Amino acid sequence: MKPIVAIIGRPNVGKSTLFNRIAERKKAIVIDEPGATRDRNYAEASWDGRSFIVVDTGGFEPVSTDRMLVQMREQTNLAIEEADIILFIMDGREGLVPSDQEIAGILRRTGKRVYYVVNKIDGPRHEALTGEFYRLGVDRIFSISAEHGLGIGELMSEAAEGIAAVEEKGEEAEEERIRIAVIGRPNTGKSSLVNRILGIERAIVNPAPGTTRDPVDTPFEFNGKPYLLIDTAGIRRKSRISLKLEKYSIMEALRTLSRSDVALILIDAEEGITEQDAKIAGLAFERGVICIVLVNKWDLVEKDNSTLGIFVKKIKDDLKFLDFAPILFISALTGQRVMNIFKTVEDAYAQYTKRIPTAEINRRVAEFTESNPPPRHRNRVNSIQYATQTSVKPPTFVLFARAPSALHFSYRRYLTNRIRESFGFDLVPIRLLFRKRH
Repeated sequence: MKPIVAIIGRPNVGKSTLFNRIAERKKAIVIDEPGATRDRNYAEASWDGRSFIVVDTGGFEPVSTDRMLVQMREQTNLAIEEADIILFIMDGREGLVPSDQEIAGILRRTGKRVYYVVNKIDGPRHEALTGEFYRLGVDRIFSISAEHGLGIGELMSEAAEGIAAVEEKGEEAEEERIRIAVIGRPNTGKSSLVNRILGIERAIVNPAPGTTRDPVDTPFEFNGKPYLLIDTAGIRRKSRISLKLEKYSIMEALRTLSRSDVALILIDAEEGITEQDAKIAGLAFERGVICIVLVNKWDLVEKDNSTLGIFVKKIKDDLKFLDFAPILFISALTGQRVMNIFKTVEDAYAQYTKRIPTAEINRRVAEFTESNPPPRHRNRVNSIQYATQTSVKPPTFVLFARAPSALHFSYRRYLTNRIRESFGFDLVPIRLLFRKRH
């Protein structure tokens, strides 16, 4: 198991900026607003050849009774428990405050390796600001500027030595993780589903729409198989996005789909499928990921013998482009049929990564075109001479024709359906690309 490095500190001291520096990508939301990061945020990183998992956290306010801050504190406590190494970040401009002293006391009692870091030291003229932080009774204070990258190398070189000293509790198998994104409109139960799957209060669950802002990555195993679960911010209608922070969240949610293998598309069973649900599903479809439609809160719906069939027909009608997508009816709150998701994911992922021999593809495509020839173009046969699979995730096929632009959409769909049926791609999207033969 890779060592875990947790970044801890009060709100707005620069934790997310440091996280992005370490992870070497703009993953956490960085905005000058206290509490912009509320859940824990994971990323795999490396420094000086040492691999580890870095965790960004919501601001830690040890004495606050505000409900959201209390939940953020609970998330931070979980991150502290998980961590092997802790980077405790303080604000050099604000100086040492009572909350910093309280947090330092908590961290000392953990007995874990802690690096004390003063941020916003943007040059030699600010170095004097670090002096008062030695009142914490520590041997060394690291002064950095996360925004400008100053002092990061020295801090992380020391941390890398600490990571090397951490006794690994077992080597994680070098298996590819199936990346699962949980997407949907706000308040459809995404965080509740994440919590149910992981069995812990992993993400903050709050009835206020938009509670989850950052996509939150959690590596875990189920039935001995490695997964990465990504809880994304709820995607609202463009006309209803008024906060700058929510715009950041939606952009990140869309980018999340690009690095996912599976999209669990949550629909609220009480509200039914909406236009916004269809748009979200369309985003997932366009990116070629495995799409699984989850009708959540099914336990709250009054049902008779026809309710299920009516709901399935409604989804099929409104999401015609997802005619291949499995539909599961679940309750994240009670756990009803939640574990069935993984059987569906495993079956779909096997298709998502399947490769078909070129000889077999050409033989079957020849059969398809013989039984239903493509329309003639300029009074000549517009035959398909060659076909091959070029990639997986999603399975992608290139077919060479005399005049590919003349192949009508309906005929392309015919070939897509026949390839899907013949080679067992009934649960995943596939792509057919048509090229001019030379």
